[in-house]
Amino acid sequence: MAFGSFNHHRNPGPMADINVTPMVDVMLVLLVIFILAAPMFTGSVQLELPKAQAAATPSTPAATVTLSIDGKGRIFWNNDPVGQEALQARLVDAAKLEPQPELQLRADKDTRYEIVAQVMAAAQSNGLTKLGFVTDPKEKK
Repeated sequence: MAFGSFNHHRNPGPMADINVTPMVDVMLVLLVIFILAAPMFTGSVQLELPKAQAAATPSTPAATVTLSIDGKGRIFWNNDPVGQEALQARLVDAAKLEPQPELQLRADKDTRYEIVAQVMAAAQSNGLTKLGFVTDPKEKK
């Protein structure tokens, strides 16, 4: 008979309570095992890498080109004003240089994003790959 059979007036039925104590015990044991075993899995693999006999290449620092855009949308190449056609020609010439110069894009905070996006797209379409944004540090109060 089931537990609680001393009370004959009770309706006999299946017990609906779930005993989770054994499951918690098993999970705690697994947790301890994983905590103890985790440092064993982080060991490094010893490899013998091949040795290379190559001379160091002389590294010439890449030139830096500053593209500035003022609040009115005018574009400046190293502080010289340029138009859209002249900008395209200069970007083509810069893409042919080896190593390619790094473009540093400086835009006024009032500049329309459309103009900035057009300059970025022109640089990318002409093959320039190094583009950085120049910002002023936040003023301390």
